[in-house]
Amino acid sequence: MINIDNISFDHCIKCTVCTVYCPVARATHFFPGPKQSGPDAERLRIKNPELVDKSLSYCSNCKRCEIACPSNVRIADIIQSSKWKYFKKRFRVRDYFLARTDLLGSLATRLSFLVNLFTGFFPIKFLLEKFLKIPSKRIFPKYENGTFHGWYKKQKKHQENFKNKVIYFHGCYVDYNHHELGRDLIKVLNAMNIGVLLTTEKCCGVPLIANGYVENARKNALFNISSLGRSVRESGLRIVTTSSSCNLALKHEYPNLLELDNSAIVNHLDFITRFLCMEFDKGNLPAMKPMRIKAAYHSPCHLERMGLVMNTIDVLKKIPGLDLHILHSECCGMAGTYGFKSEFYNVSQKIGKELFDIINKASPDIVITDCESCKWQIEMNTPYKVMHPVSLLAMAIA
Repeated sequence: MINIDNISFDHCIKCTVCTVYCPVARATHFFPGPKQSGPDAERLRIKNPELVDKSLSYCSNCKRCEIACPSNVRIADIIQSSKWKYFKKRFRVRDYFLARTDLLGSLATRLSFLVNLFTGFFPIKFLLEKFLKIPSKRIFPKYENGTFHGWYKKQKKHQENFKNKVIYFHGCYVDYNHHELGRDLIKVLNAMNIGVLLTTEKCCGVPLIANGYVENARKNALFNISSLGRSVRESGLRIVTTSSSCNLALKHEYPNLLELDNSAIVNHLDFITRFLCMEFDKGNLPAMKPMRIKAAYHSPCHLERMGLVMNTIDVLKKIPGLDLHILHSECCGMAGTYGFKSEFYNVSQKIGKELFDIINKASPDIVITDCESCKWQIEMNTPYKVMHPVSLLAMAIA
């Protein structure tokens, strides 16, 4: 039976612009495109669930189809929810651990030296490909020793002394893999006389959603809405994020995919470059030294979906002396855990090739992007270091 509250597919005008814009459809014939797998097939699946097509699994949920759609059809959401409803759930050890970043991160950060050593060791990678279907060519992100949350405890009192403050949803990447980004955020905001507070949080749920653990994703989402909502009610502060995918989850995936009420936080939530733009417009601009650097900026798909790319560009343009080159909009192909799966690895690499070629042609000193998985993909396939906009700002602050 058709759910009258969920018939956005009926707004599809069959223009196929989503398929033209889809990086997966361009990379493999196994995926017929968003229009066919989304709105067209959904009508058939409602009538007969057995008509589900395995090609659905090739969708990376990059959201570029939704960016292109002139009718505002939530195409990627239709495809993702259809995977959950119609595919028979099959347990895979790989997907279980890829989905549980909090579990994996909390263990790996206790033994980070050994974990980083073994995941870079070819015989281990060979075994991971043979038994878990994780491609041996994939370079794993490094784990930090301890968590960012643990490091922050020594900073907490100092941060509470600032008159103006924000709540920072740091996410799994900063907590387990890249403390430097969290420290850079604190440096930048402190230079603007803004303190940074943390609250208890769980993984935003993007990896769980991508691997079909929907109920687990809902539990994480409910926890985050409750924890962040309570902090907002008590303090009235803004919430900032440095991960474009975390921001998309908190703002859009919770109500649209997980069907949860995020009204307690959504109007208090800002991606960091949007927050910085608002502060800069108020005249709160930190003192910066000239940066004689040629930087190429890659805009992540999820940031484009939220319409926030111009905020990042405006922030980068405020850095004196920066030679900024804005790259043509292309998907990197990584899409979170998508590029960690052997069955999608070649598609992932083929999707990203055009971006890698554009970056190499630009020959920058560094590449800038707002997304951690874009960083992993670009650094694996080009010789360039990739930085977050906040980290470049931190470098520029005198």
